[in-house]
Amino acid sequence: MPQTGLKVSVMDSTPVTTAFVEIDKVRLRYLEGDGLALEQTSMTIAKGEFIAVVGPSGCGKSTLLKLVSGLIRPTEGKVRVDRQEVAGPLKIVGMAFQNPTLLPWRTTLDNVLLPLEIVQPHRSNLRRQRKAFEEKAMALLSSVGLAGCEKKFPWELSGGMQQRASLCRALIHEPDLMMLDEPFAALDAFTREELWDVLQGLWMTRRFTVLLVTHDLREAAYLADTIYVMSKRPGRILVRYDNVLPRPRNQEMTFRQDFGDLVHELKGHIRTVRAA
Repeated sequence: MPQTGLKVSVMDSTPVTTAFVEIDKVRLRYLEGDGLALEQTSMTIAKGEFIAVVGPSGCGKSTLLKLVSGLIRPTEGKVRVDRQEVAGPLKIVGMAFQNPTLLPWRTTLDNVLLPLEIVQPHRSNLRRQRKAFEEKAMALLSSVGLAGCEKKFPWELSGGMQQRASLCRALIHEPDLMMLDEPFAALDAFTREELWDVLQGLWMTRRFTVLLVTHDLREAAYLADTIYVMSKRPGRILVRYDNVLPRPRNQEMTFRQDFGDLVHELKGHIRTVRAA
């Protein structure tokens, strides 16, 4: 039974037609004979919603990110963003990964500006609006506690500082959709929890749509509006949790009974999935 602080339901595979992101009965096979990666996977995400996906290793969580961002196509089923079927890489997506992947020969500022050199229409306007873009990047860096780090190279930054810069790079072109693949997994516990607050603050200010993949159940409970639990491979959505913990969330909340109940419920489902 669901506990205080959450509502839980077994997934209905019928997508909501008004959703910003729709994954509709997707089936994915990477290579012939390699087995299925995803089977009858459905999910809907409203515009501005913060979603987390959890599940056992190898269940297809990161594959969902690739499908939504248009990096791969489903074998069967449909993926739609803003009611349009995804047929290739989307320009409205920002991405951050477990490793910051900052270019070592570029300063922090130039790393953050990189998407504006690639994504249209910013690319065409970069030379003419360079100063304005730099001011925007510096304001974004300041908002995550990196003021004064604009001219530093990645090797001069700590792991947590690099990940903050990576988040800024993912947001500089004001994407409607953020794909986050274990963005804090490589960090120590204190830095990881500190960046939960940074990400929550950015999201509450800008209200972009987020799809977060994580193995950290506390991270999912802290950040997400909705949490999906996936089966083991071939992956499909088993359960959806509506996280009703109030925002803004803070570290003291992680010691509350309702927060612990949510994490316990998620852990129970993951154990059941792994044992099946």
